[in-house]
Amino acid sequence: MNEQSTDLRETVRRRYAAAAVKVTEGGAGCCGPEPVEVDENFGSTLYAADERDALPAEAVAASLGCGNPTAVADLRAGERVLDLGSGGGIDVLLSARRVGPTGKAYGVDMTDEMLALALANAEKAGAANVEFLKGTIESVPLPANTVDVVISNCVINLSTDKAAVFAEAFRVLRPGGRIGVSDVVADDTLTTEQRAERGDHVGCIAGALSFAEYRQGLEAAGFTDVEITAAHPVADGMHSAVVRAVKPAGATGTDGSSASAACCGVTACCTSGEQAADPSTTVAEAKAASGCGCRS
Repeated sequence: MNEQSTDLRETVRRRYAAAAVKVTEGGAGCCGPEPVEVDENFGSTLYAADERDALPAEAVAASLGCGNPTAVADLRAGERVLDLGSGGGIDVLLSARRVGPTGKAYGVDMTDEMLALALANAEKAGAANVEFLKGTIESVPLPANTVDVVISNCVINLSTDKAAVFAEAFRVLRPGGRIGVSDVVADDTLTTEQRAERGDHVGCIAGALSFAEYRQGLEAAGFTDVEITAAHPVADGMHSAVVRAVKPAGATGTDGSSASAACCGVTACCTSGEQAADPSTTVAEAKAASGCGCRS
C-alpha cells in the first residue's frame, strides 16, 4: 500500500472512531445517543421504522450508510452473511434477525472503537448468531467459501483498492453465493476530478466508481449477473446505488478450496454449538485446525 492510500485509510479510521466515541458517550448520557450522520441521504432514516425500533439505539445512531443492504440482499433463514465495514453493527444485527438462529452474521471492521460498540450492541440486542472480526475489507479474516451472502453499506467506496475488495468478496463467498451492496456510484460521464469536486473519501463521494467501472471491477473478479441500480441521488451525478452479483456455482475460492471440504457445510471456523466435520474433533480443535482468527 502506498503512502497516499495509507493516509486515506487512516483518515477514514479516525473519522469512524470519532463517530463511535460520540455514540458511546451519548448513550451514557441522560438523553441517549445522537445520530452521527445528519444528511438525509445517509444514516438511519434509510431504514424502516420497525427495523430501527427493534435495535439498540446506539446501533441506529451509529449508522453512516447510504442505503439498507439487508432490504435488497434477499436474506433467507439459515444463511451466513458477511458485512464488509460493519461499523456499529446495524446491518449485522438486522441480518442476524433475517437469517434466524440457524444462520450466522459476520461483521468485519478495522476500527477498534466501532468493534467495541458493535459488540456492546449485539449484547444489548441479545443476538447470539453474530460475530465481529477485526480486519480490512481488502483482506477479510475468513477462509474461502465461508458465506452465502456479502453485504456492505457505503463502505466499498471508501477503499483505495476496490479490486482487492471485489476479489475478497468473491473468495469468501461459497459457489452460487451472491452480493447485495449499497454504495455510492458515479455517472459514467463524470471524470475523477469532477467526482472529487463533489466530496471527499470520508464523505463517501470522491472515491466512487462509475457505473461502468463498478461493473468491470466485479466481472474482473469473477462475478456474473451484475446489476447496478441507482436508488437516490447524493450529489450532482452521484447516486446511492444497489449492487447485486453472483459467484458462479462452479467457482471456487482463490485458494482452490471448495464447499465440499467445509466444516459444518462451509469452510469457516466452527463456533460454539456446532459439530465439527469429524464428530471426535472438539470445536476448539476445529477452530485451531482451520487457522481461523474469528472472535465473538
